Amino acid sequence: MEKTIQLLLAVTALAILAEVTYLVVKLPRQNISKRAGRPILVDTSVLIDGRIISVAKSGFIGDTLVIPRSVIGELQFLADNADHDKRTRARYGLDVVKELQNMPHMVVEILQDGSKAEEGVDERLLTLAKKYSAAVCTIDYNLNKVAVVEGITVLNVNELAQSLRMAYLPGEKMLLELVQKGQDSHQGVGYLTDGTMVVVENASKQVGQTVEIEFIRSLQTAAGKMMFAKPTERSTPPKPQPLHKPAGKKPVREAQQPVHEPKPAPTVYHSDSDKNARQRPEKKQHVEQRPPRPQPQRQYTKKPRTSADREASLIDLVDKQ
Repeated sequence: MEKTIQLLLAVTALAILAEVTYLVVKLPRQNISKRAGRPILVDTSVLIDGRIISVAKSGFIGDTLVIPRSVIGELQFLADNADHDKRTRARYGLDVVKELQNMPHMVVEILQDGSKAEEGVDERLLTLAKKYSAAVCTIDYNLNKVAVVEGITVLNVNELAQSLRMAYLPGEKMLLELVQKGQDSHQGVGYLTDGTMVVVENASKQVGQTVEIEFIRSLQTAAGKMMFAKPTERSTPPKPQPLHKPAGKKPVREAQQPVHEPKPAPTVYHSDSDKNARQRPEKKQHVEQRPPRPQPQRQYTKKPRTSADREASLIDLVDKQ
């Protein structure tokens, strides 16, 4: 009987020990476990963004991901009370937390710091980061700036994505479509295939066209990467200059052979009159014939014929016959 009681007590003790072990391992903790690596506090913006899943799958995160309970409470609040778009993004953030927990090579812990942060979730993250000497993983621009001022290490997913993009060095050229005007009136704005914004100087009149640009410089910020360029001036090809012949002897021209013209066929004359008529030079016809000038008429007075005159005329007539 005593042996049976001792056996039951031992079994009960083992069951209690197993339950306590399960609670210690699975349930959320109020303190971060001391494991190898640096703890990383995850912000709400990172969970809503969702790109941390791809980074975690690639194996580049070797540290412990710590998700405060206040961050999950903010996601729950947005999923219940926000508009449709924010509700969708907040529910997606909760799914991201679940997917991170199911990854076998990832260590994810839920830190019980309270379901609601009275001072604000960003301020709570900064306090926890100072307390546990942890880094903050965020894509919030303002939180990034404040954490850097406080001396806290920041892991920005945007900076990681920007650093992995294709880099263009100053002086490189490419064709870019300008889609809108820039902040200044003379600027045009286009975007690369990876989403990088390119500001082109003196290109506001070419908005809506595809122009060739030359990169001048790039600007890397926590919010993203920006590049500046200028339109290139396409130079017209030079006109071909005539080749200068070397000074020397002039090229000898080929002797031109005389061209023998066919002789005209001899004309046949049927009579001498035709021959004389054809040999006579034709008189040139004047285009304009002036009318003859009127000459003054002379008035002759008839003299009376005498007998001697009549005799002289008869003698001339006989001689002619």
